[in-house]
Amino acid sequence: MNDELKSFLEGLDGLTLECEARRGQACSLKDLESLRVEFLGRKGSLAGAMVALARMGPDDKPAAGRKANEAKAAITALLEARQAELEAEAAKDALSGFDPSLPGRRPPQGSLHPVTLAMREICEVLTGLGYEVVSGPEVESDWHNFEALNMPPDHPARDMQDTLYVSDSVVLRTHTSPLQVRTMLTRRPPVAVIAPGKVYRRDSDLTHTPMFHQIEGLLVDRNVSMADLRGTLTAFVRQLFSADTRVRFRPSFFPFTEPSAEVDISCMLCGGAGHIGTEPCRVCKRTGWVEILGCGMVDPNVFRAVDAAGVGGYDPEVVSGFAFGLGVERVAMLKYGIGDLRMFFENDVRFLEQFS
Repeated sequence: MNDELKSFLEGLDGLTLECEARRGQACSLKDLESLRVEFLGRKGSLAGAMVALARMGPDDKPAAGRKANEAKAAITALLEARQAELEAEAAKDALSGFDPSLPGRRPPQGSLHPVTLAMREICEVLTGLGYEVVSGPEVESDWHNFEALNMPPDHPARDMQDTLYVSDSVVLRTHTSPLQVRTMLTRRPPVAVIAPGKVYRRDSDLTHTPMFHQIEGLLVDRNVSMADLRGTLTAFVRQLFSADTRVRFRPSFFPFTEPSAEVDISCMLCGGAGHIGTEPCRVCKRTGWVEILGCGMVDPNVFRAVDAAGVGGYDPEVVSGFAFGLGVERVAMLKYGIGDLRMFFENDVRFLEQFS
């Protein structure tokens, strides 16, 4: 072995020993990367030693090349071993403050929509009063939606509905009252049901939306009177809002009830005063009252329609009943102090998070 080859091989052994001695000084992955560049980089120590390989004769190059590869593999192994040590130490430090006995962190949770909250609360109050929840299709026949509810094709009350027609005889239901009809067609009295759900009307502005939510109620039995209606709705409103809520009934018109009434409650914002300090109340417009629902005694024509088409038992000379309906969005706005109907449909997370 000539002196040039011997010197080259000793130099490679020296690089390996130097790397082994210095790798312990690398206290971080950043330090270790600097050390790797110093030894194995394009301008590092091993690359500098390889310059001598090009000047060697053909007899010495094989041995020198093998030694160079062994040195590179040894240095790489030393650096990787130190990297594993540093990573293990970092993982240990990260777990040093971990207490497995502590409760876990709960994942972020969403919240129910205020309309859903209001609908659930309304249903809870009414089921507590003895009503059963029923459901049905949102696409209805004209007969269920209008004719059975005392609104024949030429009835002017149909103009109040702003109906969305699927065909001449099929509509998107304009109210949940068809569920009252469907219930009476399949059950004999006594009947006490509520029908929550979505309804659709061709109407869209600052105070109306094409889709909204209603809850209709129906009670049919012998000797049901307007006094029963008034007592039921007064109890319902005071459970839903507060015990000191004042209630008044105003005469009104609905084609499927007679007599009919609108129900007002004392304003939740101003307490019925009509003003807050010297400023007029923005909710009741100085009146002190807010309309909350419509109601009335079931029209005998409705009983006659379902008695003839269903299981019977709805002779208006024998039974009587009352019906009522309210908009869920309106209740939610009053309960939660929401001033703009559009906030229910904008999906603003900042708004929805307030109900979590």
